[in-house]
Amino acid sequence: MSSAARTDSLNGVRIIGHGIDLIECARIAALHERHGERLFARLLTPSEQAYVRKRRLFIPHLAGRFAAKEAILKVLGTGWRGPIAWRDMEILNDRSGQPHVTLSGECARIASQLGITRILVSITHTPHYAAASALGVAD
Repeated sequence: MSSAARTDSLNGVRIIGHGIDLIECARIAALHERHGERLFARLLTPSEQAYVRKRRLFIPHLAGRFAAKEAILKVLGTGWRGPIAWRDMEILNDRSGQPHVTLSGECARIASQLGITRILVSITHTPHYAAASALGVAD
């Protein structure tokens, strides 16, 4: 199949990068016990904090956001380095529950440099694990 055919089958969207992450919710629970509110302030934007705090069992949702942000860093090909901040990546859900990513700061700069115009993310969790997959695409 030619690359033109692949692009057409994706409605003109070009995949720049893919990332995936899996985390144990117990690890996030231990971090929360140790750091409390500082963990929320470091990992999540105020809007993300409001979303997570509304959940009766918030640890899996917090772990899901953590996994999604790790997956996004893999899309960007950076890992954790330099001036990248957790809050440079915001993941909010629309009315139907679909998560949407907004980048800012160093993450937005790197994405632009790579030609990434959107990051698509999927998050799943159980009481024990959270996983996320992210795609960096160019429209």
